[in-house]
Amino acid sequence: MAYDDVAFGRRAGQDDDGGRDRLGVHLGWEVVLALGAAALGFLLYRLDPASLRRPALDTLLLTATAIGLLTLGAGLTLRAGVPNLAVGPIALAASLHFAENGDRGLIKAAAPALVIAAGGAVVIGVLILALHVPGWVATLGAGMGVIVYDQLRTAPVGVQGGYDPSNQAFFLFGAFALMAVVGGAVGVLDPVRRRLGAMRQATDPARRRTQVALPVLGSLIVSSVFAVVAGILLAAQSARPIVPGTGLEWTGIALGTALVAGTSAYGRRGGVFGTLLAVVAMTLFLDYADRRGFNIALFATAACTIGGGLIVTRLVETYGRTLTVADAAPDWEPEAPADTATWRADLPETWTGAGVGAQRRGERWDEGPWGSGR
Repeated sequence: MAYDDVAFGRRAGQDDDGGRDRLGVHLGWEVVLALGAAALGFLLYRLDPASLRRPALDTLLLTATAIGLLTLGAGLTLRAGVPNLAVGPIALAASLHFAENGDRGLIKAAAPALVIAAGGAVVIGVLILALHVPGWVATLGAGMGVIVYDQLRTAPVGVQGGYDPSNQAFFLFGAFALMAVVGGAVGVLDPVRRRLGAMRQATDPARRRTQVALPVLGSLIVSSVFAVVAGILLAAQSARPIVPGTGLEWTGIALGTALVAGTSAYGRRGGVFGTLLAVVAMTLFLDYADRRGFNIALFATAACTIGGGLIVTRLVETYGRTLTVADAAPDWEPEAPADTATWRADLPETWTGAGVGAQRRGERWDEGPWGSGR
């Protein structure tokens, strides 16, 4: 049995997480996130009080909702062990599609994008399950394919149509917040998190368990649909044309924010309020940096966020599992000698069994006080 097996209280043949996850590290980190979000909100208010009042507040809430949907999708696929690296390109593709077809109405413009995104997620999920390949490689390849669609345009695309989600900003953000908190609360339930994170493997990474199909397909479909909705919201609220690109910066923002929220890069583990708090902090920071004229590239912000998120993952993995040696089995159990039934492994090495043999011989009926031996 390996050292790690003993350190984490698991027996040979069990997976790497036999006990319950500890939520203390998540709750502690979420307090830090709440303080950070409050500090950023205070700085933004001091810089420009009007930024937290309508109509600027509506734009802020819509941006938070879009980033939140991307983060929810990234976090869900992280927990399922198949991080969807295509969420950014999908969001940009949805923005471009809506910009070109928004004059047809919201439903007619959004429906084809939703269907294509869900169908593509099913194809990628089946590929992952059939070939037993890492999810991030498959979704990265899918993202490259979506980028081809994004870069077919050679000039910015003006947004067509008159759909304005500003009037539903509070409702949309409230819906995201509800999904984030309820999803986090459900995700900490032991049966749910184990079923969702069944892709997390302690032995051969190419060996898949039979119960991973539903979490893999479901998480990929949901994350892709969320990316489409996020892209439409970003396009609908934009006062400027949608610029073609790769969209990978939004993948980095989503993935980094999910990691900072407390979702483990290894899968399965995550908190309750972390996603909501991390999204609020990220949105406030982006708005504050823009108003201060920092000119920080989204790629730079994404890179720093992912770096910080990896540190959070290390904290979650270190302090989020139950450390115990009570259930650890001994490494070696010597076999008992064949000539005695009372031998035990914890007897001293000088024990020979002669006393027991003598005692047994002394109890024979023909060698007792009235036996022939007297």
